[in-house]
Amino acid sequence: MAHTYDFEAVTADGRRVPLSTYAGKVLLIVNTASKCGLTPQYEGLEALYRAEKDRGLEILGFPCNQFKEQEPGTDEEIQEFCRTVYDVTFPVFARVEVNGPNAIPLYQFLRAQQPGDFGPRYGGFYDAISRIRPDAGPDEIKWNFTKFLVDRQGTVVRRYEPPVLPADIQPDLARYL
Repeated sequence: MAHTYDFEAVTADGRRVPLSTYAGKVLLIVNTASKCGLTPQYEGLEALYRAEKDRGLEILGFPCNQFKEQEPGTDEEIQEFCRTVYDVTFPVFARVEVNGPNAIPLYQFLRAQQPGDFGPRYGGFYDAISRIRPDAGPDEIKWNFTKFLVDRQGTVVRRYEPPVLPADIQPDLARYL
């Protein structure tokens, strides 16, 4: 069976990084965007990272422009935005696609492992996304800031839909850290 650590990511400057680099860490993998109503989640992600990195948490950001083109910048511009606006210190990789035929293998894997639960319990956010993406399949990433929690063995243990705030993930993190 494949594990998260079997994949690789590309940094904003084009280097390939095997995710095995993070073996033994707890990962929170997030598709991000800098021009989204949820972009302030960067602040919560950074707070979570600073609070828990010494206990083994790594947050990996993957910018994506597939949702109403809310991540239009170059990789360099995205890095600059993350540093200057939110003082992000966790890794933010090169822009990727998370759905469709050009989705990177990591996201194909994450989606297959944790298909998602984007139902009416998300209220108005669910209604808005359902209007924008009426044909989205159950495993697809529905919007920016979908988060996947990966345990120290590389197993995807939970998926959090976009409205779930980083602070709300803390109780689950405590179990794996």
